[in-house]
Amino acid sequence: MTLGQIALWGLVVGFVMSMVVITGFAYTTLLERKVLARMQARVGPNRAGYIPLPGRGGKEKKLLAGFLQPAADAVKLFFKEDPTPGKADKVVYNIAPMLAVIPAILILAVIPWAGKIPGLVPEQYDYFAIVPGLNVAILFVLAVTSISVYGVVLAGWASNSKYAVLGGIRASAQMISYELAMSLSVLVPVMIANSMDLGVIVEAQRGGWIVFLQPVAAVIFCIAALAELQRAPFDLLEAEQELSAGFNVEYAGMRFGMFFMAEYMKMVSLSAIAATLFFGGYRGPFVDQVPVLGFVYMFVKIFIGLFLMIWIRATFPRLRYDQLMLFGWKRLLPISVINFMIVAVFIVLAQEGVFAPITRLFGF
Repeated sequence: MTLGQIALWGLVVGFVMSMVVITGFAYTTLLERKVLARMQARVGPNRAGYIPLPGRGGKEKKLLAGFLQPAADAVKLFFKEDPTPGKADKVVYNIAPMLAVIPAILILAVIPWAGKIPGLVPEQYDYFAIVPGLNVAILFVLAVTSISVYGVVLAGWASNSKYAVLGGIRASAQMISYELAMSLSVLVPVMIANSMDLGVIVEAQRGGWIVFLQPVAAVIFCIAALAELQRAPFDLLEAEQELSAGFNVEYAGMRFGMFFMAEYMKMVSLSAIAATLFFGGYRGPFVDQVPVLGFVYMFVKIFIGLFLMIWIRATFPRLRYDQLMLFGWKRLLPISVINFMIVAVFIVLAQEGVFAPITRLFGF
Protein backbone atom coordinates (compact mmCIF):
# COMPACT_ATOMS: atom_id res chain seq x y z
CA MET A 1 0.00 0.00 0.00
CA THR A 2 1.14 3.55 -0.73
CA LEU A 3 1.43 6.20 2.00
CA GLY A 4 -1.78 7.84 0.77
CA GLN A 5 -3.69 4.55 0.98
CA ILE A 6 -2.32 3.89 4.47
CA ALA A 7 -3.39 7.38 5.58
CA LEU A 8 -6.90 6.86 4.17
CA TRP A 9 -7.08 3.43 5.82
CA GLY A 10 -6.06 4.99 9.14
CA LEU A 11 -8.74 7.69 8.85
CA VAL A 12 -11.49 5.16 8.11
CA VAL A 13 -10.42 2.75 10.86
CA GLY A 14 -9.98 5.64 13.30
CA PHE A 15 -13.48 6.95 12.59
CA VAL A 16 -15.06 3.51 13.02
CA MET A 17 -13.13 2.74 16.24
CA SER A 18 -13.94 6.19 17.67
CA MET A 19 -17.66 5.69 17.04
CA VAL A 20 -17.53 2.25 18.66
CA VAL A 21 -15.74 3.59 21.74
CA ILE A 22 -17.98 6.67 22.06
CA THR A 23 -21.03 4.40 21.94
CA GLY A 24 -19.36 1.96 24.32
CA PHE A 25 -18.64 4.75 26.81
CA ALA A 26 -22.38 5.32 27.25
CA TYR A 27 -22.91 1.69 28.16
CA THR A 28 -19.93 1.77 30.50
CA THR A 29 -21.96 4.18 32.63
CA LEU A 30 -24.85 1.69 32.60
CA LEU A 31 -22.46 -1.13 33.54
CA GLU A 32 -21.18 0.87 36.50
CA ARG A 33 -24.65 1.73 37.76
CA LYS A 34 -25.83 -1.87 37.44
CA VAL A 35 -22.74 -3.36 39.12
CA LEU A 36 -22.77 -0.80 41.96
CA ALA A 37 -26.47 -1.44 42.52
CA ARG A 38 -25.84 -5.19 42.67
CA MET A 39 -22.94 -4.81 45.12
CA GLN A 40 -24.87 -2.41 47.34
CA ALA A 41 -28.10 -4.45 47.33
CA ARG A 42 -30.26 -1.82 45.65
CA VAL A 43 -32.12 -1.32 42.39
CA GLY A 44 -30.21 0.12 39.43
CA PRO A 45 -31.67 1.59 36.22
CA ASN A 46 -34.61 -0.64 35.25
CA ARG A 47 -37.23 1.59 33.61
CA ALA A 48 -35.81 3.28 30.50
CA GLY A 49 -36.18 0.65 27.81
CA TYR A 50 -36.85 -3.05 28.21
CA ILE A 51 -38.22 -5.99 26.24
CA PRO A 52 -41.53 -7.20 27.78
CA LEU A 53 -41.85 -10.96 28.06
CA PRO A 54 -44.82 -12.97 29.37
CA GLY A 55 -44.23 -14.53 32.78
CA ARG A 56 -46.01 -16.90 35.12
CA GLY A 57 -49.41 -15.86 36.41
CA GLY A 58 -49.72 -13.14 33.81
CA LYS A 59 -46.85 -11.23 35.38
CA GLU A 60 -44.70 -9.38 32.85
CA LYS A 61 -40.95 -10.02 32.78
CA LYS A 62 -38.56 -7.25 31.75
CA LEU A 63 -35.63 -8.35 29.60
CA LEU A 64 -32.63 -5.94 29.40
CA ALA A 65 -34.37 -3.56 31.80
CA GLY A 66 -32.71 -0.15 31.71
CA PHE A 67 -30.69 -0.70 28.52
CA LEU A 68 -31.90 2.64 27.10
CA GLN A 69 -30.86 4.60 30.21
CA PRO A 70 -27.65 5.96 28.54
CA ALA A 71 -29.77 7.31 25.65
CA ALA A 72 -32.17 8.92 28.13
CA ASP A 73 -29.23 10.54 29.97
CA ALA A 74 -27.82 11.88 26.70
CA VAL A 75 -31.17 13.43 25.72
CA LYS A 76 -31.46 14.98 29.18
CA LEU A 77 -27.98 16.54 28.93
CA PHE A 78 -28.65 17.88 25.43
CA PHE A 79 -31.79 19.73 26.52
CA LYS A 80 -30.62 20.78 29.97
CA GLU A 81 -29.97 24.49 30.56
CA ASP A 82 -26.29 25.26 29.94
CA PRO A 83 -25.45 28.66 31.50
CA THR A 84 -22.01 30.31 31.42
CA PRO A 85 -20.82 32.15 34.58
CA GLY A 86 -20.87 35.90 34.07
CA LYS A 87 -17.20 36.56 34.89
CA ALA A 88 -15.79 33.34 33.42
CA ASP A 89 -13.09 33.38 30.73
CA LYS A 90 -15.49 32.23 28.02
CA VAL A 91 -12.88 31.02 25.49
CA VAL A 92 -10.96 28.87 27.98
CA TYR A 93 -14.21 27.82 29.69
CA ASN A 94 -15.46 26.33 26.41
CA ILE A 95 -12.12 24.80 25.34
CA ALA A 96 -11.48 22.98 28.65
CA PRO A 97 -14.06 20.16 28.12
CA MET A 98 -12.54 19.47 24.68
CA LEU A 99 -9.04 19.19 26.22
CA ALA A 100 -10.46 16.55 28.56
CA VAL A 101 -12.23 14.48 25.87
CA ILE A 102 -9.79 14.56 22.93
CA PRO A 103 -6.81 12.89 24.71
CA ALA A 104 -9.09 10.07 25.88
CA ILE A 105 -9.88 9.28 22.24
CA LEU A 106 -6.33 9.83 20.91
CA ILE A 107 -4.88 7.16 23.21
CA LEU A 108 -6.79 4.52 21.24
CA ALA A 109 -4.82 5.32 18.07
CA VAL A 110 -1.80 3.16 19.00
CA ILE A 111 -3.55 0.26 20.78
CA PRO A 112 -3.07 -3.11 18.99
CA TRP A 113 -6.53 -4.68 18.80
CA ALA A 114 -5.74 -7.88 16.91
CA GLY A 115 -3.00 -9.68 14.99
CA LYS A 116 -2.41 -9.54 11.26
CA ILE A 117 -5.79 -9.97 9.59
CA PRO A 118 -5.45 -10.61 5.82
CA GLY A 119 -7.22 -7.96 3.77
CA LEU A 120 -7.72 -5.66 6.77
CA VAL A 121 -4.15 -4.85 7.85
CA PRO A 122 -1.65 -3.25 5.42
CA GLU A 123 0.99 -5.75 4.25
CA GLN A 124 3.89 -3.97 5.97
CA TYR A 125 2.32 -4.21 9.46
CA ASP A 126 1.91 -7.21 11.76
CA TYR A 127 -1.09 -6.16 13.83
CA PHE A 128 -4.37 -4.25 13.61
CA ALA A 129 -4.35 -0.72 15.03
CA ILE A 130 -5.44 2.72 13.91
CA VAL A 131 -1.76 3.75 13.72
CA PRO A 132 0.25 0.50 13.57
CA GLY A 133 4.03 0.31 13.65
CA LEU A 134 4.61 3.52 15.63
CA ASN A 135 8.02 2.99 17.23
CA VAL A 136 7.44 5.68 19.89
CA ALA A 137 3.93 4.55 20.86
CA ILE A 138 4.69 4.58 24.60
CA LEU A 139 5.93 8.19 24.40
CA PHE A 140 2.75 9.06 22.50
CA VAL A 141 0.58 7.51 25.23
CA LEU A 142 2.44 9.32 28.04
CA ALA A 143 2.31 12.64 26.17
CA VAL A 144 -1.41 12.39 25.39
CA THR A 145 -2.40 11.35 28.93
CA SER A 146 -0.49 14.37 30.26
CA ILE A 147 -2.63 16.74 28.17
CA SER A 148 -5.84 15.84 30.02
CA VAL A 149 -4.64 17.60 33.18
CA TYR A 150 -4.90 20.90 31.29
CA GLY A 151 -8.60 20.35 30.68
CA VAL A 152 -9.26 19.93 34.41
CA VAL A 153 -6.98 22.77 35.56
CA LEU A 154 -8.23 25.25 32.96
CA ALA A 155 -11.86 24.34 33.67
CA GLY A 156 -11.34 25.21 37.33
CA TRP A 157 -9.44 28.43 36.60
CA ALA A 158 -11.77 29.70 33.86
CA SER A 159 -14.94 29.14 35.93
CA ASN A 160 -14.07 32.04 38.30
CA SER A 161 -15.21 30.00 41.31
CA LYS A 162 -13.18 29.31 44.45
CA TYR A 163 -14.41 25.71 44.67
CA ALA A 164 -13.55 25.12 41.00
CA VAL A 165 -10.09 26.67 41.40
CA LEU A 166 -9.35 24.46 44.41
CA GLY A 167 -10.40 21.43 42.36
CA GLY A 168 -8.08 22.51 39.53
CA ILE A 169 -5.15 23.00 41.92
CA ARG A 170 -5.72 19.56 43.38
CA ALA A 171 -5.80 18.16 39.86
CA SER A 172 -2.43 19.63 38.90
CA ALA A 173 -0.79 18.23 42.05
CA GLN A 174 -2.45 14.81 42.03
CA MET A 175 -2.20 13.94 38.36
CA ILE A 176 1.41 15.08 37.97
CA SER A 177 2.43 13.20 41.13
CA TYR A 178 0.96 9.88 40.03
CA GLU A 179 2.10 10.26 36.41
CA LEU A 180 5.71 9.90 37.63
CA ALA A 181 5.07 6.47 39.14
CA MET A 182 2.95 5.44 36.16
CA SER A 183 5.66 6.43 33.68
CA LEU A 184 8.30 4.40 35.53
CA SER A 185 6.01 1.35 35.64
CA VAL A 186 5.37 1.69 31.87
CA LEU A 187 9.13 1.63 31.19
CA VAL A 188 9.41 -1.89 32.65
CA PRO A 189 7.58 -3.60 29.71
CA VAL A 190 9.56 -1.35 27.35
CA MET A 191 12.84 -2.67 28.78
CA ILE A 192 11.66 -6.28 28.76
CA ALA A 193 10.47 -6.09 25.12
CA ASN A 194 13.31 -3.74 24.09
CA SER A 195 10.82 -1.63 22.12
CA MET A 196 8.35 1.25 22.53
CA ASP A 197 6.07 -0.21 19.85
CA LEU A 198 3.01 -1.62 21.61
CA GLY A 199 2.68 -4.35 18.97
CA VAL A 200 6.22 -5.56 19.73
CA ILE A 201 5.45 -5.50 23.48
CA VAL A 202 2.40 -7.69 22.88
CA GLU A 203 4.46 -10.07 20.73
CA ALA A 204 7.09 -10.28 23.49
CA GLN A 205 4.35 -11.77 25.72
CA ARG A 206 3.87 -14.76 23.43
CA GLY A 207 5.55 -17.00 26.02
CA GLY A 208 3.92 -15.43 29.08
CA TRP A 209 2.33 -12.21 30.28
CA ILE A 210 4.59 -9.52 31.72
CA VAL A 211 2.38 -9.33 34.82
CA PHE A 212 3.86 -12.68 35.92
CA LEU A 213 7.40 -11.36 35.45
CA GLN A 214 6.70 -7.96 36.97
CA PRO A 215 3.60 -7.94 39.21
CA VAL A 216 4.97 -4.90 41.10
CA ALA A 217 5.02 -2.75 37.94
CA ALA A 218 1.52 -3.95 37.00
CA VAL A 219 0.08 -3.06 40.43
CA ILE A 220 1.78 0.36 40.39
CA PHE A 221 0.39 1.07 36.92
CA CYS A 222 -3.15 0.12 37.93
CA ILE A 223 -3.05 2.29 41.09
CA ALA A 224 -1.57 5.26 39.21
CA ALA A 225 -4.16 4.84 36.44
CA LEU A 226 -6.96 5.16 39.01
CA ALA A 227 -5.38 8.38 40.29
CA GLU A 228 -4.97 9.63 36.71
CA LEU A 229 -8.66 8.96 36.13
CA GLN A 230 -9.64 10.67 39.40
CA ARG A 231 -11.58 7.54 40.28
CA ALA A 232 -12.39 6.48 43.85
CA PRO A 233 -10.56 6.35 46.19
CA PHE A 234 -8.58 9.12 44.44
CA ASP A 235 -11.52 11.35 43.44
CA LEU A 236 -10.43 14.28 45.63
CA LEU A 237 -10.89 16.70 42.72
CA GLU A 238 -14.66 16.28 42.97
CA ALA A 239 -15.10 15.65 46.70
CA GLU A 240 -18.69 16.75 47.31
CA GLN A 241 -18.25 17.21 51.06
CA GLU A 242 -15.35 19.63 50.49
CA LEU A 243 -15.61 21.20 47.03
CA SER A 244 -19.28 20.75 46.01
CA ALA A 245 -18.27 18.86 42.82
CA GLY A 246 -14.88 20.60 42.44
CA PHE A 247 -13.46 21.72 39.11
CA ASN A 248 -16.68 21.16 37.12
CA VAL A 249 -19.08 22.78 39.60
CA GLU A 250 -19.92 25.62 37.17
CA TYR A 251 -20.55 23.32 34.19
CA ALA A 252 -23.94 21.98 33.09
CA GLY A 253 -25.57 20.42 30.05
CA MET A 254 -23.34 18.89 27.40
CA ARG A 255 -20.24 20.73 28.60
CA PHE A 256 -20.59 18.84 31.87
CA GLY A 257 -21.39 15.76 29.80
CA MET A 258 -18.02 16.06 28.02
CA PHE A 259 -16.15 15.81 31.34
CA PHE A 260 -18.36 12.86 32.22
CA MET A 261 -17.60 11.28 28.85
CA ALA A 262 -13.85 11.89 29.23
CA GLU A 263 -13.73 9.95 32.52
CA TYR A 264 -15.43 6.85 31.15
CA MET A 265 -13.57 6.91 27.85
CA LYS A 266 -10.28 7.11 29.73
CA MET A 267 -11.43 4.12 31.78
CA VAL A 268 -11.68 2.18 28.51
CA SER A 269 -8.39 3.59 27.16
CA LEU A 270 -6.32 2.90 30.29
CA SER A 271 -7.84 -0.58 30.63
CA ALA A 272 -6.71 -1.23 27.04
CA ILE A 273 -3.20 0.05 27.82
CA ALA A 274 -2.97 -2.12 30.95
CA ALA A 275 -4.12 -5.15 28.94
CA THR A 276 -1.54 -4.40 26.24
CA LEU A 277 1.43 -3.79 28.54
CA PHE A 278 0.94 -6.42 31.23
CA PHE A 279 -1.81 -8.90 30.30
CA GLY A 280 -0.84 -10.09 26.84
CA GLY A 281 -2.91 -7.65 24.78
CA TYR A 282 -4.82 -9.42 22.03
CA ARG A 283 -2.90 -12.69 22.54
CA GLY A 284 -4.81 -15.77 23.66
CA PRO A 285 -5.60 -19.36 22.68
CA PHE A 286 -5.84 -19.96 18.90
CA VAL A 287 -5.25 -16.27 18.09
CA ASP A 288 -2.50 -17.18 15.61
CA GLN A 289 -4.89 -19.44 13.69
CA VAL A 290 -7.90 -17.08 13.99
CA PRO A 291 -6.58 -13.48 14.29
CA VAL A 292 -10.11 -12.06 14.69
CA LEU A 293 -10.17 -13.63 18.17
CA GLY A 294 -7.80 -10.82 19.19
CA PHE A 295 -10.77 -8.42 19.30
CA VAL A 296 -12.60 -10.80 21.63
CA TYR A 297 -9.63 -11.18 23.99
CA MET A 298 -9.10 -7.42 24.11
CA PHE A 299 -12.79 -6.83 24.83
CA VAL A 300 -12.76 -9.40 27.66
CA LYS A 301 -9.61 -7.92 29.22
CA ILE A 302 -10.96 -4.37 28.98
CA PHE A 303 -14.25 -5.52 30.51
CA ILE A 304 -12.38 -7.11 33.44
CA GLY A 305 -10.41 -3.86 33.93
CA LEU A 306 -13.64 -1.83 33.98
CA PHE A 307 -15.24 -4.24 36.43
CA LEU A 308 -12.27 -3.97 38.81
CA MET A 309 -12.43 -0.15 38.71
CA ILE A 310 -16.13 -0.27 39.58
CA TRP A 311 -15.50 -2.84 42.33
CA ILE A 312 -12.81 -0.60 43.88
CA ARG A 313 -15.21 2.35 43.81
CA ALA A 314 -17.82 0.32 45.65
CA THR A 315 -15.33 -0.98 48.22
CA PHE A 316 -12.76 1.64 49.26
CA PRO A 317 -13.52 4.92 51.03
CA ARG A 318 -12.16 8.21 49.72
CA LEU A 319 -8.71 9.21 51.00
CA ARG A 320 -7.88 12.50 52.64
CA TYR A 321 -5.86 14.77 50.39
CA ASP A 322 -2.74 14.60 52.59
CA GLN A 323 -2.97 10.78 52.56
CA LEU A 324 -3.29 10.83 48.77
CA MET A 325 -0.16 12.94 48.28
CA LEU A 326 1.84 11.06 50.91
CA PHE A 327 0.98 7.73 49.29
CA GLY A 328 2.01 9.01 45.86
CA TRP A 329 5.32 10.62 46.82
CA LYS A 330 6.49 8.54 49.80
CA ARG A 331 5.19 5.09 48.88
CA LEU A 332 4.36 4.61 45.22
CA LEU A 333 7.17 6.67 43.64
CA PRO A 334 10.07 5.17 45.70
CA ILE A 335 8.80 1.63 45.05
CA SER A 336 8.52 2.30 41.30
CA VAL A 337 12.06 3.81 41.18
CA ILE A 338 13.59 0.85 43.04
CA ASN A 339 11.67 -1.65 40.90
CA PHE A 340 12.77 0.13 37.71
CA MET A 341 16.44 0.03 38.79
CA ILE A 342 16.28 -3.67 39.74
CA VAL A 343 14.75 -4.61 36.36
CA ALA A 344 17.37 -2.54 34.50
CA VAL A 345 20.25 -4.19 36.43
CA PHE A 346 18.90 -7.71 35.85
CA ILE A 347 18.44 -7.08 32.11
CA VAL A 348 22.04 -5.81 31.79
CA LEU A 349 23.38 -8.79 33.78
CA ALA A 350 21.40 -11.18 31.57
CA GLN A 351 22.80 -9.56 28.43
CA GLU A 352 26.33 -9.94 29.83
CA GLY A 353 25.73 -13.67 30.36
CA VAL A 354 25.97 -13.60 34.17
CA PHE A 355 22.95 -15.90 34.52
CA ALA A 356 24.05 -18.33 31.77
CA PRO A 357 25.50 -20.96 34.20
CA ILE A 358 22.29 -20.91 36.25
CA THR A 359 20.06 -21.31 33.20
CA ARG A 360 22.22 -24.23 31.93
CA LEU A 361 22.06 -25.85 35.36
CA PHE A 362 18.24 -25.87 35.29
CA GLY A 363 18.10 -26.78 31.58
CA PHE A 364 16.61 -23.48 30.29
